[in-house]
Amino acid sequence: MKQLLNAFIAIAVISVILYVSINQLNSSQGYSSGNTLTIYNWGDYVDPELIDRFEKETGIKVIYQTFDSNEAMMTKISQGGTTFDVAMPSEYAISKMKEDGLLIPLDHSKLPNLKNIDARFMDLSFDPGNQYSIPYFWGTVGIVYNPDMVKGKKITSWNDLWDPEMKNKILLADGAREVMGMGLNSLGYSLNDTNEAHLQEAKAKLNTLTPNVKAIVGDEIKMLLANEEAAAGVVWSGDASEIMGENEKLDYVVPEEGSNLWFDNMVIPKTAANREGAHQFINFMLEPDVAAQNAEYVGYSTPNKEALAILPEEISGDERFYPDAETTEKLEVYDNLGKKMLAHYNELFLEFKMHRK
Repeated sequence: MKQLLNAFIAIAVISVILYVSINQLNSSQGYSSGNTLTIYNWGDYVDPELIDRFEKETGIKVIYQTFDSNEAMMTKISQGGTTFDVAMPSEYAISKMKEDGLLIPLDHSKLPNLKNIDARFMDLSFDPGNQYSIPYFWGTVGIVYNPDMVKGKKITSWNDLWDPEMKNKILLADGAREVMGMGLNSLGYSLNDTNEAHLQEAKAKLNTLTPNVKAIVGDEIKMLLANEEAAAGVVWSGDASEIMGENEKLDYVVPEEGSNLWFDNMVIPKTAANREGAHQFINFMLEPDVAAQNAEYVGYSTPNKEALAILPEEISGDERFYPDAETTEKLEVYDNLGKKMLAHYNELFLEFKMHRK
């Protein structure tokens, strides 16, 4: 028993020494919590030059870590092992993170550049009053298509995908909300509809699309469309921009019935050790010249109205990626429908995929 107690004491002493040593080492390298900032973001989703500029302007050392899905990000933050100071979740994840107590409220008095965000993108259903989140990038769900492969037809509607001429020519993103939303929007319903009759009607209509669907795929949809393996695909606008950069023949349209308006957002997780620095970084990213440079690097749409005046006209004037107010009024963010309804959406989507077989 005495030997066990001595071993326990020895381990405790060693742990304390290691803890102190690591803290001293981190401090000597500039890594104390007061002058470091750990950012958790999607891969290649910020211009590295801006990170360098932020470090030089503030003296804060940035540690940049990446995730590949909202689910992976939420799991890591909920575990609490790493002190992430800023994260960039999508809008649907924010509702879940708020429910689970994973976010801290933002101090708007420390974000004077918040005035630069377009009012259309503020105070939305997933975060009323922007208490917890600030828009980072935004986009839509729509249709990428190859005019040469659809005989010069101009696609404007979801219902154009049901054209018999499109047989075995369409790729769909592998997402329940996206595909069910397309079916609902094509019937004039909200993509957040929970009316069972409307949901069944949408699934029945999707079943009739089956002859035209070549495949339901994940990230490979970008390569397949760029390589002209299909005539059209339902994709996110960010992917559309990347695809069109690979193949200039392709075009992108937000269907006239309406679609999804998505956001990636800046938040401060409950794990934050440098909340002051987190506010500094968010405010920095809202500077017009910073937001413009970042939008050019990433290729996604900025919600910063002052940055639009700085961006080249070929970017800011492209209504496929910066649609006018009339179009955006028809767009909807995904509401948090609750676990039961989301499971039902997934079930209906799975039934549609099984119907194809």
